[in-house]
Amino acid sequence: MLEIKDINVHFGVIQALKNISVTVNDGEIVTLIGANGAGKTTTLHTASGLKKPTSGSIILDGNDITGASAQDRVKMGISQVPEGRRIFSTLTVLENLELGAYLRRDKSEIAKDMEKVFERFPRLLERKKQAAGTLSGGEQQMLAIGRALMSRPKILFLDEPSMGLSPLLVLEIFSIIKDINETGTTVLLVEQNAHMALQIAHRAYVLETGSIVLYGTGAELMQSDEIRKAYLGG
Repeated sequence: MLEIKDINVHFGVIQALKNISVTVNDGEIVTLIGANGAGKTTTLHTASGLKKPTSGSIILDGNDITGASAQDRVKMGISQVPEGRRIFSTLTVLENLELGAYLRRDKSEIAKDMEKVFERFPRLLERKKQAAGTLSGGEQQMLAIGRALMSRPKILFLDEPSMGLSPLLVLEIFSIIKDINETGTTVLLVEQNAHMALQIAHRAYVLETGSIVLYGTGAELMQSDEIRKAYLGG
């Protein structure tokens, strides 16, 4: 479904990504793990159109979308849940979800998708008229995911979804990600909690200082001594 091919990205004179290639097949959860500053978020931003690569290409469903705007990529089926959630805190829960569908015109289908979001996240239904900024951290993360799903993505990008959440909420968020995938949405996940990410990922890539240093199935990397020492606390 998605192919990130030989991407190089610079911030001024600093090279943030060095010949990064990542493939995400239809129906998979693929995760990028690595320390802070490894290039994980930059990879997502380049694939979603928020950052222009110096060279390389982004292919979606066999089409080269390297020159497409971020808005056009949403129309093509890419939706991103940003790091730090980035909900609109002064708007209500309902208004945030409606903004997720801002490029769509199929009102009856939008209403159906809204119902699905409320079924998946009952707490959002209870709070739909509340200002989003009054929600707890976990509820805001659910809102950010729900908002992204309102665009009906083929592929969902998630950037550090467990950040700042309690261990119980982390388990809940990862269970939600797995469920979203099992109901038909492909997922590209950036996550510092390598243990949780590798447990649900079909495949994973390890980034260090802008380069991919290791890749394999989630299970293979869970068993890797190198990964255990660097990221799994053993």
